Amino acid sequence: MSLSTLTSAPPPTAQAALPGAMIARQAIVDQQGEVVGYELFCRSRAPASLGVANDVSLIFAAMSHASGDDPAVTKPIFVKCSHESMASGQLELVSSDKVVLEVEMLGHVASSEVLARLPILQALRNRGFQLAFGHKVLESAYAAWLPLADYIKLDLGVLRPEQLAVLVGYAQRHTKAQIIAEKVESAQHYHLLQDMGIRLFQGYWFARPALVEARLLAPAQASIIQLINLLRQQAHPEAIEAVLKKDAGLAFNLMRLINSAGLGMAREITSFRQAVLILGLKKMFRWAALLLTASKFGNLPSSVGQTAVVRGRLMELLALELLSEDEADQAFVVGVFSLLDVMLNIPMQATLNLVNVPDAVGAALLRNEGVLGELLELTRACEDCSPLLHDRSTTLSRLSDPQINLAHLQALAWTDNLSTT
Repeated sequence: MSLSTLTSAPPPTAQAALPGAMIARQAIVDQQGEVVGYELFCRSRAPASLGVANDVSLIFAAMSHASGDDPAVTKPIFVKCSHESMASGQLELVSSDKVVLEVEMLGHVASSEVLARLPILQALRNRGFQLAFGHKVLESAYAAWLPLADYIKLDLGVLRPEQLAVLVGYAQRHTKAQIIAEKVESAQHYHLLQDMGIRLFQGYWFARPALVEARLLAPAQASIIQLINLLRQQAHPEAIEAVLKKDAGLAFNLMRLINSAGLGMAREITSFRQAVLILGLKKMFRWAALLLTASKFGNLPSSVGQTAVVRGRLMELLALELLSEDEADQAFVVGVFSLLDVMLNIPMQATLNLVNVPDAVGAALLRNEGVLGELLELTRACEDCSPLLHDRSTTLSRLSDPQINLAHLQALAWTDNLSTT
């Protein structure tokens, strides 16, 4: 693609009728106008009703639904990623060599938080992710992050020419990062940047964002819950395969994911058994959780599904402080299943007839019995901002109020990074 082609291309036509989550994709080009990567943005038609698009869900949707002849699948994808997303573990879902993470700056808390965030950034880079930072990474407060920078993005919307010259010179002397000038909107901008030695560009003068629709088929909610249950139990691949075969939506979305360019498979996967074995239980669980929070339950808001996942994660975190890992897995299932009666509009007993659960899980859900039942009550108290239970059993008395509050915040952050529009 030539520079003249990019600069003369008309802006994309508005697609107001398109349903689903919308992704805007803008090219990043070199001096010859060749595309070297794409930055992704969420461009929902109704942000107020759909909520804020999640970082990881954006990557997931883009990679799962990129067609084989789409040029974007061969280029690095740049996506802004919050520190909560990076810490949540959800990035295990994607292939690191396909993604450049644009790391958010920390604002006024930079001096106290830079070192605290450093291990996560180092771990992601060790896994193969490339990292991009804004120009503030050149400030002294971010000195510990600077060696990790593969790209530094300079925003022409906020930087004056004299500032650009200083920042470019400093970056060239002190880093090996490639510099990307963004919001380039005129030939004057372009020639100025060239004179400074910048070789990568992004902005309307080169290419306007193009809208790409990302769709997921809606699998039956009971099937998703059953799949999550099996994955948490580390069930045999045959059992997982059986669930997939019974739900076209689940099957479609899994095969789209496993054969997407984002996972970088050397050959096409054609059977559910292959998909389960290759993707692995941990990645399949994260994928299923994404589908769960994306699901619509009749006329209920999607937040109901999110609340269920918050409960599951909170109960799991608390159980890990008290119980075995297997029991913590069961605690997660109790939390996720605790709103199934609301979601499916049937009694809890009838809901549990849809899935196989351990006796301890059933007792907790139906009668609040056992330690799992007590944890569920404690979780509900956190939701309602009620006083935390002070009349606790011997087991639960080992949990302090600060421990519970911290686990609740961690569960909210974890689930926020799973949620998708």
